[in-house]
Amino acid sequence: METQLQANVMSVKDWVITILIAAIPLVGIVMLFVWAFGSNDNINKANWAKATLIWAAIAIVLSFFMWGTIAALFLAGAGGNS
Repeated sequence: METQLQANVMSVKDWVITILIAAIPLVGIVMLFVWAFGSNDNINKANWAKATLIWAAIAIVLSFFMWGTIAALFLAGAGGNS
């Protein structure tokens, strides 16, 4: 039998404060990890924080590929001018 967790519904005010804190540079990243992996927070906030961290990781990986491609194109173009 599966155990189901009951979580309180987060109000709009709670979400506004949560998103505001998450938008603060450095503090937001730290708080996303605290909310995602801490045990005292609302399960909905924890799942949102985990999903946000996953999207951030995807964005970082894609940006590395994009900048790597741009750098390779730039270096290939600069090398052909000699």
